[in-house]
Amino acid sequence: LFNLSFIDFSYSSAISPKMLMSFVLKKNIISYTGCMTQFFFFCFFVISESFILSAMAYDRYVAICKPLLYMVTMSPQVCLFLLLGVYGMGVLGAIVHTGNVLFLTFCAGNLVNHFMCDFLPLLELSCNSSYMNSLVVFTLVAIAIGVPIVTIFLSYGFILSSIFHISSTEGRSKAFSTCSSHIMAVCLFFGSGAFAYLKPPSNIPLDQGKVCTLFYTIVVPMLNPLIYTLRN
Repeated sequence: LFNLSFIDFSYSSAISPKMLMSFVLKKNIISYTGCMTQFFFFCFFVISESFILSAMAYDRYVAICKPLLYMVTMSPQVCLFLLLGVYGMGVLGAIVHTGNVLFLTFCAGNLVNHFMCDFLPLLELSCNSSYMNSLVVFTLVAIAIGVPIVTIFLSYGFILSSIFHISSTEGRSKAFSTCSSHIMAVCLFFGSGAFAYLKPPSNIPLDQGKVCTLFYTIVVPMLNPLIYTLRN
């Protein structure tokens, strides 16, 4: 939960202050270096969030399916290893995404039709973007969303199988209650993220894409503390 809160705070902080400052000053200006920096940290924290949610799903699986082995299975060393994997995937994804953008040449204009530096609006401005650039970003997004979703589905598949073997209604209710906050966080984050990116750009109206991006970059980090606070 600490790492989820840290990631939520960090990636919303990479976007919100600049966005709010632009609204207040009515000067929507950002330098090329600032844009690339914002894009890098945005990618790093968003990819890290998708993997931290999958690590949390594994934690729920161990807690419900192997409760007597929980302290051994989820030892501090294992937790550290999971966190290194989470942030390692975040760094790798951010480097590849940012490198992909740095190889673009911008000659069509300098007006980014978005409230932040995101890949698809930047791709529209480039004069040397190709099918390969789009393929790279959609492949990386599919991995960053697909791998955690598969992990989450497998974890919850085993959890449901375990729950159905619990004889008491109280036990089933407690098990479902343990997972409820995590399921809500997963649905909000992956639902809005998949809707924004896992479609060809031509099929997504730009304003609709902005709403989806706004939702998972600003609204979801704001809702996660509320979800977990009410659960606690």
